[in-house]
Amino acid sequence: MQRICITEDSSADDLAEVALSVHRLFGLPVTARSKNKPGVRVEDDKVVSKSYTGPVLERAMAENKTIRVQPASGVYRGIPVIVTPIQSGGKAVAAIGVVDVTGSLDLKALMDQYASLQKQVGDR
Repeated sequence: MQRICITEDSSADDLAEVALSVHRLFGLPVTARSKNKPGVRVEDDKVVSKSYTGPVLERAMAENKTIRVQPASGVYRGIPVIVTPIQSGGKAVAAIGVVDVTGSLDLKALMDQYASLQKQVGDR
């Protein structure tokens, strides 16, 4: 029986298949790394880096919580991302993140536009 096991020492190769699966599921750039080793960056249905780390991946592991932010540095500087720790026994052993397409939406403007459209079309 084959098994995927992610630990603090998982390598980029160990994380690549999981990151590729998440990327294929959502169609978004994905990054992942373990606590003790650099990880992967996946874009356009391929692994583009096997020595990836990023400030938000590191922060999510250190704080052991999900983070939604626009990084101030790194490859995704200024782009909204969501990063969450991969836990084992409540302890962060790795982290995985995706570009947050909803983070770039202005929800208030979207709702205002919807309300305006409702006024125009009425109860049709």
